[in-house]
This record gives sequence, structure tokens and C-alpha cells, in this order.
Amino acid sequence: MRFAGFVLAGGESRRMGRDKGLLPYLGEPLAGFLARTVSQVTDSVHIIADPSRYGHLGYPVVPDAVAPCGPAGGIYTALLQNRAEWNLVVACDMPQIDPNVLWALVQHAAMGGGDCIVPLGPDGQPEPLCAIYHSRCLPALKQAISDKRLRMKDLVAEMHPILVAGTAAACFANVNTPADLRQLEDQAT
Repeated sequence: MRFAGFVLAGGESRRMGRDKGLLPYLGEPLAGFLARTVSQVTDSVHIIADPSRYGHLGYPVVPDAVAPCGPAGGIYTALLQNRAEWNLVVACDMPQIDPNVLWALVQHAAMGGGDCIVPLGPDGQPEPLCAIYHSRCLPALKQAISDKRLRMKDLVAEMHPILVAGTAAACFANVNTPADLRQLEDQAT
């Protein structure tokens, strides 16, 4: 079974004040760091972002197929690539994602059932920006985008999810402000 990996880096980064995916984290841009992490459990990795901004990272870069639709548009774009039936999608602002958590999601997908494999965060809510989506989710995403229903936590419920509990809560911490980034980097060193 093949798994394609995608790092979502096409956001506007309003709270950060600059492009999050290109911010340095432990000596490399966040998007590159996450792509390297995702590559440990997938057959390929692409970054969903502006190729002119991210092309230098050494990974194929695909622009959003629909904009501005936020993460729903990025996941839709990933599934449009038709690289594999199962697609691991991770937001570029989750630098503490643990490859073991990603591997556990891959194993759940390999067992079959469901159309998406979504871990539960520390609050018991789905973490749809660190999840695996089957290509069968493409029509639901297309319809949701057409209907302007873009909140991924709501859309996951429509995609026959398998919700995975017991993952390390800290790995879902995301970076939204410069202070968040400094705090995570201090914890990592």
C-alpha cells in the first residue's frame, strides 16, 4: 500500500506576521522540517504552497488548486495530485509532530475501514491537519468547498473517519506567533 505525504504551507500566516512555513526551526524552514518528518513514513512528499516561495526546499511544490479556502483547499489540492489512495497531510506549523504518531496513523489506514484516519488532540477533538485522507474524500471536499463549508473539524465528520485516541498531545502544538515558535524551539533544544 502506497502513502503520499503532503505538507500544507499555503496559509496567510496573519498572526505570525510572515510566512510560517519559511521560518527557521532548528536550522531549517518549518515546511522543510515537516516534509523531512513526513518522508519517514510516506513514499513521497509534496508541499502545497506557492512554488516560487517554496521551490528551493528540495521537495516538489504544488500551488493551491482553489484559493483562498484554507486547509480544506490544501487537502483538496493534495488529493487532486492522485499520488496514492492514502494521503498523509500535515500542517507546516506543527513542528513537534512525532514520526511514531504518523506511523500509527499509517498502520490504522493499512488495516482498512473509514475514509480518513484522524488523531484526537488533547482536548478530545479531531486534529484534521495531521491526518490521513483516502482519495474517496475528494468528492466531499469538492462539495464542501463549493458550499463554502471550510472548517475541517466539521468536514471530517462527513468523511467516515476513524478517530485515533492516545497520541502524544504535545506533538499537535502549532506555531501561530513568534512567541510560540521561540517556546517550541527552546523546548526542543
